[in-house]
Amino acid sequence: MAAIDSERRSPNFPLLMRKIGQYFRSPSTRLGVVVALVSYLSYAYAHISWTNPALISVSVFTGAFLPSYATLSNKAELWANNRFGFVTAGRLGRFVPQYAFNLAVFWIMYAGGALNRDGIATVGGFAAAALLVSLASQGVQYIGLYLFQRGLGDANRNVLIGLSATTVLGALGTAGLPFAREAFLVVGLGFGVLVFGIGLLSDIRSKVAPKGGIGVFFGTFNPFHNTHLTIVQRAIEERGLDKVIIHPTLIPRLHADALRKGQIRVARLENGFQIYETTDKADLNVDYFPAGKQFLPPETRRALIELAVAEAGLSEKVEVVFYREIYNVKGFQGVIAEVRRRHPGARLHGIHGTDAGGMTVRGIYDECGWIYPWRILRRDKVSATAIRRGAKGMTSTVVTDVLGQLTANLPVVTAGGRRFRNDNGVLIEGE
Repeated sequence: MAAIDSERRSPNFPLLMRKIGQYFRSPSTRLGVVVALVSYLSYAYAHISWTNPALISVSVFTGAFLPSYATLSNKAELWANNRFGFVTAGRLGRFVPQYAFNLAVFWIMYAGGALNRDGIATVGGFAAAALLVSLASQGVQYIGLYLFQRGLGDANRNVLIGLSATTVLGALGTAGLPFAREAFLVVGLGFGVLVFGIGLLSDIRSKVAPKGGIGVFFGTFNPFHNTHLTIVQRAIEERGLDKVIIHPTLIPRLHADALRKGQIRVARLENGFQIYETTDKADLNVDYFPAGKQFLPPETRRALIELAVAEAGLSEKVEVVFYREIYNVKGFQGVIAEVRRRHPGARLHGIHGTDAGGMTVRGIYDECGWIYPWRILRRDKVSATAIRRGAKGMTSTVVTDVLGQLTANLPVVTAGGRRFRNDNGVLIEGE
């Protein structure tokens, strides 16, 4: 009995070793190793501590566990966003674990004699140095991801370049070198003001927004459910909107990039949903599917939104648009530019929830100029994820009907007086 129980509880070592191997082969881990190497070389050179055990230990630890620490920061930001619905809260949620990590690193290096004590004193001590490095690294992460969302560079590479630059500057600045110290102070404080200042301005705009204008509402809408309708209705009423323009995602940039690199693929069609899965090329430290692995084709999601809006009697107040060419090249930033071109001088209100997708969209609104955010805290338990798992009563009658026809794989789908051909889950009207 003991042998059987021991065998039953023994770990699957081949699987464990495979996961460990994937972790250390992942682009995120390689990024961490490069940042750790740059950090070691920079601090060893600036503080003349090439053989210091504390610096070597911190560098090795950082290289191995930077991806895990980054994942923790992401989760903390997502939790704060969903709990409070304010950009400032989310950024504080990301900042706190980063500062705690950097504070521990600087304390270890300071106590272990890896830092020039006279130099570190010129920037206010090790706690102040950790604060400045945290603020600077936050700034370069947001800028790197901003550039990636605009189609410039790779997300990991952008962040790597930014973190490496701030690491070198931090090492030179904490050594008290002329000009480097001043640059370190300016960059750290400047990025702090930039990151938290923009977030605070966004939160203020969300509370003091004037009424009237056009609402824009972006998301996957996978599928469009009752809370989406409630959000639209409340936004129209509370902001006095002339209308709301809804545009669903086509292929999110994260997925488009991962598909191009062969890191994910569409595995099969199930109940009308395309089921995505990762491949052996996937980065173990990246969450490719924050909104789940099941996606209705964009044409189908668009049709469901139109049907639900018509059934709710909102057709005169809601316009569903589908700028495929613009979205594929410029994403939602391009969609906003197109909305402005078609409605010159109109005041824009950015509608969003507080889940991961909603706050990502909020960031896009903020990047695109003076858009007034309108957010709703998600507390009603209605979830597209739950719907995809089979939950009932969360979608309008017409959406429920269409999903049922897709599950039955009917060649022709009829709903709301409209007729669609079902081409492997893609609804094509009029054929």
